[in-house]
Amino acid sequence: MIVDKYPDRKIRVNEENYLYFGGTHYLGMQNNTAFISIVNANLKKWGTSYGSSRNANIKLAIYNTFETYFANFLNFDASLSVSSGTLASFLVKDFFTRNNVTSFHLNNSHASIIFKKSTPVFIAGNLNPMLLDNKDEEIIITSDAILSLKTEATNFDFLQDIHPSKKVTLLIDESHSLGILGKNGGGISSDIHHPIIKRKILVSSLSKSYGISGGIIASDKVFIDKIKNNALFIGAAGVNPAYLQSIIDAKDIYQAQLKQLKSNLKYFYSRLNKQMLFRFSLDYPVCYYPEVLKAKLFKHKIITTNFLYGNNTINRIVITANHTKEDLDCLLGVLNA
Repeated sequence: MIVDKYPDRKIRVNEENYLYFGGTHYLGMQNNTAFISIVNANLKKWGTSYGSSRNANIKLAIYNTFETYFANFLNFDASLSVSSGTLASFLVKDFFTRNNVTSFHLNNSHASIIFKKSTPVFIAGNLNPMLLDNKDEEIIITSDAILSLKTEATNFDFLQDIHPSKKVTLLIDESHSLGILGKNGGGISSDIHHPIIKRKILVSSLSKSYGISGGIIASDKVFIDKIKNNALFIGAAGVNPAYLQSIIDAKDIYQAQLKQLKSNLKYFYSRLNKQMLFRFSLDYPVCYYPEVLKAKLFKHKIITTNFLYGNNTINRIVITANHTKEDLDCLLGVLNA
């Protein structure tokens, strides 16, 4: 389906109006009029883009201001903004690849954080034997905060079974959890603790919940300083500075939208019948449903997200902060019939 306007809670397809329960704009910021006004005001101050290197002699103050603010929000020592979540992942992977660090990944993690020569953490349901031997080595384990096809936060209890000779860096992609889960939407990474973890790194897109094009890396200051010296980071333009200023200026709007989203989720899930047909978590805005319901929803003028992921057809409902009770009642009426 090709549309000529950004879809919010409604979408227009082939000259007809539908309710829309798809996408990734969980907090509904992309269409929030108060947020758009903030962005427009900051565009007048910072311009529509800034193509210079972050290491050039003229440096915009907003980058340091934002990165200090966001590191504190995430409960990390330091953060670094980049032009996309994909670039954030690439810069981290490039660092560890050049340093020949052995990599592991949880299955169904996003492709952007999986190293070329990475091996799975679990093989046939058991912890990879390479994680159990007594070889003294530095390793990196990568995972999404919410794995694909899942709706609950990833369980990292397996860390306690890794041999203590390993020096573990944990790389977590929070693209689909940042802004939603954790304290005030700060994600789950800062709450993951285990003695075997020597370093934690958060990477995330800012285009989902935060409604702006950009990415973020958060970790300890030593690691962030190393990424700042990466030639690719030095040569790349940064995030639109107006967007970074807008995230700071809109902090109260984000919290209000998160509160509304939680209210919508409570309302929807408490009224959803036949719950065994669906996969969901009470605090997460994505609900997977069986293929058989797709045509029924479309017949009732409801469009959800549908796509092929690997060998699986994905059908998911996405509840946002912008949906009204009337929207939710309409969806529930179809699902509960």
